[in-house]
Amino acid sequence: MALGIEEVMVGCWTDEENATGVTVILPPRGSLGAVAVRGGAPGTREAAALGPNGSGLECHGVVLCGNSVFGLAAADGVVEWCVEQSRGLELASSIVPVVGGAVIFDITGPDNPRPGPLAGRLACEAATTSDPTSKRIGVGRGCTVGKAAGRAHGSPGGQGIGIAQSGELTVGAIIAVNAFGDVIDADGSVLAGSSAPSEAPRYPYVSIEEISAWEAGEEKANTTIGCLVTNARLTKAEACRVADLAHTGIARTIDPPHTSVDGDALFLLSTQKIEATPDLVAELATKAVTLAIRNAVT
Repeated sequence: MALGIEEVMVGCWTDEENATGVTVILPPRGSLGAVAVRGGAPGTREAAALGPNGSGLECHGVVLCGNSVFGLAAADGVVEWCVEQSRGLELASSIVPVVGGAVIFDITGPDNPRPGPLAGRLACEAATTSDPTSKRIGVGRGCTVGKAAGRAHGSPGGQGIGIAQSGELTVGAIIAVNAFGDVIDADGSVLAGSSAPSEAPRYPYVSIEEISAWEAGEEKANTTIGCLVTNARLTKAEACRVADLAHTGIARTIDPPHTSVDGDALFLLSTQKIEATPDLVAELATKAVTLAIRNAVT
């Protein structure tokens, strides 16, 4: 089962030549959606509707995209595919899919080809209920980490998978790790991070402007984004609370987390099958995010 949840499908489209990609998560019909953003520089789609102040309940897909805001165009292809599959809200005479999206910055140059609607469609067509792949595939293809002493000292990031369970209750996470900071193991050691000498200046102890390795504008080229899926039965408020608390997994594994130059955002999809307290779901979600981030780089 994809991410440990029945009927969930995950698909990837990868552009190996240009080091970018798209990952799509397609839940079963009737799934509830939520999102929580903690990073200071996010790029998202449907975050207002699926956030705690929005009226949106159902979500029919989540897209994690490379190429910053340009990559959000891939969501248009997912919307088109969902319409053809009759996945969406039935409004008047139309089917209107709610497709959440978040992006990472992996642009390598001004002529970098952009993932567009076709990339989103191809990711949907590739989606299966099999276990998705970690490492440098889909949205994870162009990820990097460990840039707090300058991008030149960064290391490869990637796409990671994590699953946590308690009895029949399951939370699965798929995370794209393109963090500004280093990825930290449970013992505090660095799993993947900056190759700069230990005495090199690092943010936030010095300002970004003081780090001579920066190239113009690249200080905001970071983020950790992802999607959690659970079989828990949650209200919209509870789901948003769980998505927010799941960011604890980012704080446990990335140093520094949630900076003003990261766009950290986590979506949550609930298939509404199992009774559970929001605190237990949040605990499992945190564990799943923690596992997924470390799996992305090991």
